[in-house]
Amino acid sequence: MTAERSGAAPTRAAGLARLADFVPRAGRPYAAERNADHGSGDRSNVSTLSPWVRHRLVTEREVVEAVLQRHSLDAAGKFVQEVYWRTYWKGWLELRPSVWTRYAASVPHALDDLSAAERASYDDAVAGRTGIEGFDDWARELVELGYLHNHARMWFASIWIFTLRLPWQLGADFFLRHLLDGDPASNTLSWRWVAGLQTRGKTYLATADNIERYTDGRFRPTGLATEAIPPEDDTAVPPPGDAPLPEQIPAGPVALLLHEDDLHAESHAAALGAADAHVVAVASPTTGEPRSPLPASTVGDPTAPLVAGFTEAALADGRARAGAHYGAAACALDGITASAVREWLREHELTAIVTPYAPTGPARDRLDRLEHDLAVDGITVTRLLRPWDAHAWPHATRGFFPFRERIPALLREQRRGP
Repeated sequence: MTAERSGAAPTRAAGLARLADFVPRAGRPYAAERNADHGSGDRSNVSTLSPWVRHRLVTEREVVEAVLQRHSLDAAGKFVQEVYWRTYWKGWLELRPSVWTRYAASVPHALDDLSAAERASYDDAVAGRTGIEGFDDWARELVELGYLHNHARMWFASIWIFTLRLPWQLGADFFLRHLLDGDPASNTLSWRWVAGLQTRGKTYLATADNIERYTDGRFRPTGLATEAIPPEDDTAVPPPGDAPLPEQIPAGPVALLLHEDDLHAESHAAALGAADAHVVAVASPTTGEPRSPLPASTVGDPTAPLVAGFTEAALADGRARAGAHYGAAACALDGITASAVREWLREHELTAIVTPYAPTGPARDRLDRLEHDLAVDGITVTRLLRPWDAHAWPHATRGFFPFRERIPALLREQRRGP
């Protein structure tokens, strides 16, 4: 199935159209109805903007500003908080990148360590044949459409961890491979939260009553766990490190390298212009980074075809728009490798790259390796940190609720930048 057939065309224009359609419902109706999962045929009570926001085809700032032009912060507070949850999760992980590193390294071990019975349970879970009402439907919906209602994601994760007693890492991997909006921070940390590892001692236990209530009576699963026993994990949550700071943008001709985490390069024009930097070449990879560390021989595609297709088209859309906006030659690279980038730079006689800041995750890992490999050639890589992130991430040192209290102040600060 293509991304278009799933209802999510991977372009900025489609994301803006979805935003405009949702804005009238973003106030009190959203707050009252957002927890209900009416099924894949009716998502009118939520925005479904996350696939576009995940790739920043549409930015968080644009979403919040559009909503607050129509509604007061009091009326739209629940929706604005949901946007900031994504920002908070990114900031939390940015201050503790070792949590991502440990997760990525643990996925293959979690699969290898399954017993034969556990592997059969895992195979049934991802195929939607456990016999658990609702859970199987969500597994199939995820694979077919690349999307699940947020409440369904929590129920699914809870059943996976506490009823099926499967490793949370494998559930997070299943989601990340198949979600169009699969985000390393939001996905990894949400699974940790359900499991009771993110906030020690605080778990989320799905109940039949809650599922029946918020699915309009469609599902009432039996045999669910009645106790949330957190997985064994003796690794302490690391203390927060330092938040990244804006880097000095080089003046003169530069090459703009895009990646899947930020595809609205036009909104960096003011910062580039202020530094007297001139974009003369634009490039991005043809495809996104693999979502899973697992080899195809064990679970199939590291990135589900639906997700890979959405990301590939999103990269093409961002690349074309950036080339047109900056009046620069735009090309697709066969991966962000040092050899491919060197050849691209030689063609344009450039030694300076600017790239949108990539938060902790696969794209960031790739860019870090690229910067290291190119340094020996005297090629510089400058990360363009958005004010939205620069203002918010330093406050992701504790839980979300202290962060939430800062939202009004953040809104005043963040409206000044892209």
